[in-house]
Amino acid sequence: MPHRPFLRRAVPALCLALTLPALALPALSAPAAAEMAQPAGPAVSEFTLPNGLRAVVIEDHRAPVVVHMVWYRIGAADEMPGKSGVAHFLEHLMFKGTDDMAPGELSRVVEANGGSDNAFTSYDYTAYFQRIAADRLGLVMKMEADRMRDLLLSPDDWQTEREVILEERNQRTDSDPAALFSEQRRAAQYLNHPYGRPVIGWRSEMEQLTRADALDWYRHHYAPDNAVLVVAGDVTPAEVERLARTYYGPLAPAGDVAPRARPQEPAQLAERRLVMRDARVSQPYLTRSYLAPERDPGDQAQAAALTILAELLGGNSATSVLGRALMHESPVAIYAGARYDGVSVDDTTFSLVVVPAPGVTMQDAEDALDATLAKFLEDGPDPDAFARIRTRVRASEIYAADHVEGLAHRYGEALATGLSVEDVKGWPAALMAVTPDQVMAAARDVLDRRHAVTGWLERDTGSADAAAVPEAAPEADAEAAALDRHEEAMK
Repeated sequence: MPHRPFLRRAVPALCLALTLPALALPALSAPAAAEMAQPAGPAVSEFTLPNGLRAVVIEDHRAPVVVHMVWYRIGAADEMPGKSGVAHFLEHLMFKGTDDMAPGELSRVVEANGGSDNAFTSYDYTAYFQRIAADRLGLVMKMEADRMRDLLLSPDDWQTEREVILEERNQRTDSDPAALFSEQRRAAQYLNHPYGRPVIGWRSEMEQLTRADALDWYRHHYAPDNAVLVVAGDVTPAEVERLARTYYGPLAPAGDVAPRARPQEPAQLAERRLVMRDARVSQPYLTRSYLAPERDPGDQAQAAALTILAELLGGNSATSVLGRALMHESPVAIYAGARYDGVSVDDTTFSLVVVPAPGVTMQDAEDALDATLAKFLEDGPDPDAFARIRTRVRASEIYAADHVEGLAHRYGEALATGLSVEDVKGWPAALMAVTPDQVMAAARDVLDRRHAVTGWLERDTGSADAAAVPEAAPEADAEAAALDRHEEAMK
């Protein structure tokens, strides 16, 4: 089964004709923020079956299409030491058949009915989805429910698929210096937490995975009381609940699903630095990532402030704080950006990236980054820039509410990581309620070098293979290198 990353719809950075104060920017009251921030969109409801399966229904009757997703609250960060990659391994094996379906039959049936299906694994969850005509919802529910508890694996199945995931690592990680660099940085970022392991697994441990490992993972974690069902599209809540009771309702719960108890990070007291050189690097770049808090159920204020901070510092490379300072006022970079994604069970990261301009050394680029951050921490955000960010965030939420597949992913990811439907509904209001003071408090708390990993990825010019590396266009390299991805979707 070919595996692709789940792609969220890119939201254009358009500004609405919205009048916002340009100077003081006082905090909005909670009701005002909620009224202003809540984008119009599909109706969202939820229910829970007696066996523990939680379900979310997102109604959108504009097209006779439905997205059906099952999210398991288990991922790579829950693996036992020495078994890295088993969550992703089982994801592949889930397409091998059941007592009622032959290997590959689920995907063939979905395709024969004009639909598509796939799956993805992350640190915190594993998800399976189909997009199909709305009148075929019962068909995909029946097949997905069948493999939730009745997976069959032959000796040939698991050995063949282990070779597949090893080749996937070859192609997506081992052959890509940027991917290897990211893997090394994550290992340095987390001193104790399993987020420091790669989702796909370390090669030496992947090679030792067995059929018994996969089945043990499956039997302990794949059950209705450890899953979230999301159905979005041309459906009604009553019809979804009827079908869910028919197909998922008879499944026995695991009954012993324990709360996640992962090793946590000790206090981080020293910055970590690393330099990686590889002959295949055509565009050097530097990154810095800081340990940062995740979105917490019922209290999303700090995560909202960090989201706005990332937009201010590097959300738009041309007009952001880093973009203006490093690309225009003193052009030492061809790209500068920032990223934060707070949807995570445990502490996540806040990341910065700088791609130096030709002739600029890594040290000069890092010095310019440090000077820019110091000035921002001293001066705070420009009021006009803050107003523009608020407008852009509001526009993004409106566009996001218009994309039903993206909404299905948003709700599924949230519930799989411990957030609630109300947290998702309240996120736009939380963003719009953020004040400049809250942004600066979050910046001073997170942008602490003691919690940071600074990395340089450079071309190894001394290698015999270096001369054979073609020079790619700087813009393409900047785009590829710029985002320090959270590696949430294992391709």
